[in-house]
Amino acid sequence: MRDGAALGTALGFDLIVVSLLPLGLGPDTALLTRIAPGALWIALLLSALLSMSRLFEADHEDGSLAVLRTAPVPLELVVAVKIVAHWLMAALPLVIATPLLGLLLNLEPSSYVPLLSGMLLGSPAISAIGAIGAALALAARKGGILIALLVLPLYVPTLIFGVSVVDAQQLTAGGQTAPLLILTAISLVSLVLAPLATAAALRAHSA
Repeated sequence: MRDGAALGTALGFDLIVVSLLPLGLGPDTALLTRIAPGALWIALLLSALLSMSRLFEADHEDGSLAVLRTAPVPLELVVAVKIVAHWLMAALPLVIATPLLGLLLNLEPSSYVPLLSGMLLGSPAISAIGAIGAALALAARKGGILIALLVLPLYVPTLIFGVSVVDAQQLTAGGQTAPLLILTAISLVSLVLAPLATAAALRAHSA
């Protein structure tokens, strides 16, 4: 919350990406409606990724990360709290802003509920997986680019099933249940494994 520039940058980037699409694709509203769910998911992933480089960087620079490594509280728990904080302060505001951005892409009214449901259930995985990349790229030059290279391939399942929620809802009533459950499973597995992998990366960095 103190680093308000990160959230402002993420929201601004999200708005710019979504605003440029109608200008680049032209006035074809049917095309915009068709690509809107995927475009909004991609904008969410890229925007949340912008703030990942600051997840451990400030603690590393002021030395508090070294203190946390030797604290009686497990480092895995510290990482888990940081992941939750990132989701609350970076990913969740982007999800909340999605309905307004959907208007720019002529998103169908019936798609708002499944799209937001998928984003709420899938976005924790964005913060959890991103934390692994942030730990691996800690103190690296141009760490933001390195995080993107490490993390973006791991975001593909979340992106695929996130878009599938809207597609399945349009095909059959209640068809979005399966992709929503898969998104939930991805987020839960990520929240369990990411603190372990991230803490291991932070310890290896200090070795």
